[in-house]
Amino acid sequence: MRYLMCTAFILLFTALQAQHAKLSKQVKKQFTGTWTLVAVENTNADGSKTLPYGENPVGLLVFTGAGDYAIQILKANRPKVAAGDKNKATANENAALVQGNNSHFGTYTVDPGSNSITFNVQHAFYPNWEGEVQVRSYTLENDLLRYVVTHTTNGGATTATVVWKKHTPL
Repeated sequence: MRYLMCTAFILLFTALQAQHAKLSKQVKKQFTGTWTLVAVENTNADGSKTLPYGENPVGLLVFTGAGDYAIQILKANRPKVAAGDKNKATANENAALVQGNNSHFGTYTVDPGSNSITFNVQHAFYPNWEGEVQVRSYTLENDLLRYVVTHTTNGGATTATVVWKKHTPL
């Protein structure tokens, strides 16, 4: 009887591991590649909505099969620095550059069971995010990835919905 129970446990464990490996391959296939930014919409505590990077933001998201990621989000219409030297930008030019940019990179995992992406932020344009773990709920339909950022660079109760379109597999 003990032998039978051990054998059943081993078979069950092996089947679960195979299912996990299959799921991991499927998830990797769905996420790995480059993604083009479609939209970023902030929802403020009072329910009002804003577009922090404008109506046509630009950006690139890269997910590798090895579990690394990089995100670059830019406001499409940022003013040029008049001096032609970022070290000589005016206070207003610097403010526009900072507010028109969000970038970070690190490692990621996906849990399709809870529809969550976990970003382990190694480095970020917004240094308060460095070393942080951010879990974001997501939906993925027809090469459109939509996730919710609950701890935005705006702080407070502002949340952001970010939409990406799959560009190419890696």
